Amino acid sequence: MDMPNPLPRVAIATGDPAGIGPEVALKAALDPAVNAICRPIVVGDPAVLARQAEAAGLPAAFNVVGSVNEARWPGAPNVLAAPMPETEFKFGASGAAYGLGALASARRAVRAALAGEVDAVVAAPQNETSIAAAGIAFDGYPSFVARETGTDEHDVFLMLCFGDRRIVHTTLHVGVAEAVRLITRERVGRAIRAADTALRRLGIPSPAICVGGLNPHAGEGGLFGREEIEIIAPAIEDAKKAGIDVTGPLGADIMLNRKGFDAFVVMLHDQGHVAAKLLAPNQTAGLAIGTPILFSSVAHGSAHDIAGKGVASPAAMIEAIRRLVGAPAAAKAA
Repeated sequence: MDMPNPLPRVAIATGDPAGIGPEVALKAALDPAVNAICRPIVVGDPAVLARQAEAAGLPAAFNVVGSVNEARWPGAPNVLAAPMPETEFKFGASGAAYGLGALASARRAVRAALAGEVDAVVAAPQNETSIAAAGIAFDGYPSFVARETGTDEHDVFLMLCFGDRRIVHTTLHVGVAEAVRLITRERVGRAIRAADTALRRLGIPSPAICVGGLNPHAGEGGLFGREEIEIIAPAIEDAKKAGIDVTGPLGADIMLNRKGFDAFVVMLHDQGHVAAKLLAPNQTAGLAIGTPILFSSVAHGSAHDIAGKGVASPAAMIEAIRRLVGAPAAAKAA
């Protein structure tokens, strides 16, 4: 039975079974700093975790449970079982079974959060090739969490967090041509509102938001494109009328140097991810905002080239957990 403990419960979904996800999940669950701020429970296939632990030289004694209520803290890492389909397991392999396994761990963790069994979910990286091999449409964790929680996919966005910076993406895992088509006044407005709501939930009472442009130099007054004039600026004005402190559009190449903002809204995937991976390699957390649960993920990939070698860093996973555990308390105090 779980001993009385005020620390929040955090489900750690293991992501791609053949990648580094299970390794960094276990390393985070074993980390003393993590255990000082939360009660971690790893969600994934116990057999896969045992293989990963052996390869990484980590303790392989788990408390495997079928329900969060069976978990015990402190002690051996708790593993909430979410088996992947049977297959001949290989580190660094791709295939439908691995894709199904990654989503099984994330789905089980999300359901635990919806049931109030855990306070937040943090997910290790998935492998989109394996998910596609399973015949499942997938463009990132935010839309997956939207579907699993019954939230409109158009109201869920990704917020990358590193250091004191937070970047919200208006579009994510789609081709650039499709992304440009998706950038509408309504969608930009939803991204701004989702950012404002998330920041308040994270304990920032009066958020200040900066919005970037789509085109070079934010269109340079229409010389390099009119999306800023016809779409982005009107969305910003709509948000201002709704009481949101928002500025822009600014050139995406200069906006992150601006001080005094709690979040930056960008239009395209690379406008945010390139900056995050340059400024905080392997230390960036991704927060799905706009859903009824607290869900974060790491910004790095499944790293098949180092899977099973025991060298993967859990820094980004620990950072994601660190950011999440402050959110429930901040939300209650708001």
